Amino acid sequence: MTHSASKGSLPEGVNVAKVDYDNEESVVSALRGQDALIITLAVTAPPDLHGKIVKAGAKAGIHYIIPNVYGFDVQNMPKDDAYTAVTLQRLKEVTDAGAAYIAMTCGFWYTWSLALGDQWFGFDIKNKSVTFYDDGKTKINSSTWEQCGRAFGSLFSFPESGASPSVSDWKNEAVRISSFRISQRDMLDSLHRVLGTTDQDWQISYQSTEQRYKDGKAEMEKGIRTGHAKAMYARAFFPDGTGDFESKRELDNEVLNLPKEDLDEQTKVAVEMVESGWKPF
Repeated sequence: MTHSASKGSLPEGVNVAKVDYDNEESVVSALRGQDALIITLAVTAPPDLHGKIVKAGAKAGIHYIIPNVYGFDVQNMPKDDAYTAVTLQRLKEVTDAGAAYIAMTCGFWYTWSLALGDQWFGFDIKNKSVTFYDDGKTKINSSTWEQCGRAFGSLFSFPESGASPSVSDWKNEAVRISSFRISQRDMLDSLHRVLGTTDQDWQISYQSTEQRYKDGKAEMEKGIRTGHAKAMYARAFFPDGTGDFESKRELDNEVLNLPKEDLDEQTKVAVEMVESGWKPF
């Protein structure tokens, strides 16, 4: 389902329903007869759009709504982070509408975040520079697009209820998956293996996560678009383990029968994205 004015392209074979989000019946009609709704919105989407889609989904009889919560662990949100209030509000929108949620806890997308630039994972691959948060050794969980897709494909292949595993096991809970538990140091080492470089070929700088978080928030207040990324990613790398949900609760990788991925293969994809001039914005 996408906005009627969207110019985005989707793979051949995908059924696309173009809707007018300001016309609730347009959205309800598109969703009627479906069992699950996965919401993915840009951070630039209107603040009320998520709630509109949720209400329409509930009216259409959707059983499970996967809200847009940016991959955070919804049971372990940092109280001081700007995205905590947004995340909890989106969960509440689902339950208030009378539906159930399943929150995707997957961490940040790996290839996307590595390829985007300094404000995300701290890397500028094109110019071979990296800003390490603190010492660069704090580990977080990160997932690939493919692993997220496989997770939902597996989850919704289970019966809705009954013997475990069933979809209802995750009702109003999080499904926790991860491709890699990884630090920036691990990422740089993978880039060295892919590119044939060493630390001497890179410009490596350091900044405390606390200062970087403050800088990102200040940039947001000034209207600098990438400030939100800088703050959000820095907060995940705080040494309090915010981004390392695997160390707190067991992952669902095994029950979902997810494969173990190759880090260097995914790093190579990120490098190829940069070299191709990929620009998602």
